[in-house]
Order: sequence, then C-alpha cells, then structure tokens
Amino acid sequence: MNYQTILVEKTKSYVGAITLNRPDQLNTFSSRMAYELDEALLNLDKDNEVRAILIKGAGRGFSAGIDVNEMSGKSPTEHRDWVHSMEKPLITLTELSKPVVAQVHGPAVANGTGLVAAADLAIASDDARFGLTAIKIGLSCLGPIIPVMRLVGRKQALELLLGGDLIGAQDALRMGLINKVVPRDELEKESWRMVEGLACKSPCAMQISKRSFYAAAEMDYRQAFEYMNEAFARLCSTEDAKEGVNAFLEKRKPTWKGC
Repeated sequence: MNYQTILVEKTKSYVGAITLNRPDQLNTFSSRMAYELDEALLNLDKDNEVRAILIKGAGRGFSAGIDVNEMSGKSPTEHRDWVHSMEKPLITLTELSKPVVAQVHGPAVANGTGLVAAADLAIASDDARFGLTAIKIGLSCLGPIIPVMRLVGRKQALELLLGGDLIGAQDALRMGLINKVVPRDELEKESWRMVEGLACKSPCAMQISKRSFYAAAEMDYRQAFEYMNEAFARLCSTEDAKEGVNAFLEKRKPTWKGC
C-alpha cells in the first residue's frame, strides 16, 4: 500500500520497519498517520515474511505527540472518537503477535512517549527526550499515561502526567521506560541489532511468549503460573520447539517453520 505519512520496508532478515514520516511536523500524529500506522502494524503482523517490527521517526525526532491543529470545531463525541483513533496504535501494539522495538531519537513526547511505552522494547539515543507535556497547554496525556504507568512507579507516573516536564534518556532508562541508551551515531546500528536479534528466533516461541506475557500480567500470581504452564505445554508441541531442541543437540542452526 502507498502510505502518505509513514514509510514501510521489509528486509531479508525478517524485519518490518515503519518510519513515522512527518518530519516537518516533528512526526506529530495526524488522523491519517494514526490510521496508517495502525494499518501497517496489523499488516506486518499478518505477514509471514516478518518476524519482528521496528518503529522509528524521520527527521529531528521520534514524535512530538498529537497534532493539535486537528482539535478545533469538534463536539465532545467527536473529540472522543478522534482521540480514540489517535490512541488505537498504542492498543494495537500490545495485541500484535510479533515483537516491536521502538528506535528513539530527539523528542518523544505525549503520544510519542506513549508509543515508546507501548512497544515491547525500546532503544534510545543519548539525545532523546521524553515527557507527558500536554498538561502545560491545558490538556492531559490521559491516553499515553496508560502504557507508561504499567512500566514506571505510580509516583513517577503521576509526576510525568501532572508535571509535564521533559526527562532525558538516562532518566527514562532508570524509570524502566526504555531498555537501552546509546550514542546518537550508534542508534541505527544498535536498533537493528536488537530487532534482528528477535527476528532470528523461533517466531512461534516469540509469539506465544509475547501473548502469554501480556495475558499473565493481568492475572494474580497463582493464576499466572497456571496460564503460563498451559502456554508452555502448547509451545512444547510445536514444530519449532522440536526443531530447536534437535538443532541444539545436533549442534546446528535451526530452521524455523513458525506457528
């Protein structure tokens, strides 16, 4: 499909890469970009030639949030439907069967921070900045705070939501918002190393692991063990599990078949 606000490419290493491509607007979310991002994520998730997904931003930063130019002239119902469309990719990310890595440089604020938090893994350059800044213009990042508060402590989440201040990459790392910080000139290389490291593993094991993780996160302790044991039993019966064990014993590289 020809997209207007994002770029999509697939590599021979089973990675699907999405670039937010509104650089002149710091990749703020327009209605079209939110729709195209969501559609691209779903399409890559269904693509057998893709095993892991990378999201990054063109230009000076990752994403500066929602394009507030679209706000005027809407009724409360229209505002609700509009913001739901903006947040839909954040919901879709955790429902995908394939792992998603966010590659972050420059500003990643408001919905940009939410997108990073909703991704499964995130790597940032040392110039990256994060924040739930909408409170400073009389609004609030009530959607983006949802994935954020599942990663950081309650006090820290509230400080981000109510304070609206920007934090640097090292603070984001300490909070658990991202996984790794690298120098700006190493970001591209290290991002691909991370996402290709996921793509080279059994797609079946990866998909069952991701789905089980998010499901178990909503359960109590004992119930989570029961659920995970069932998931592990299903995984053991897959062709990928048999191939992986045989390849290990035979000291060779496995050939994955997928679920």
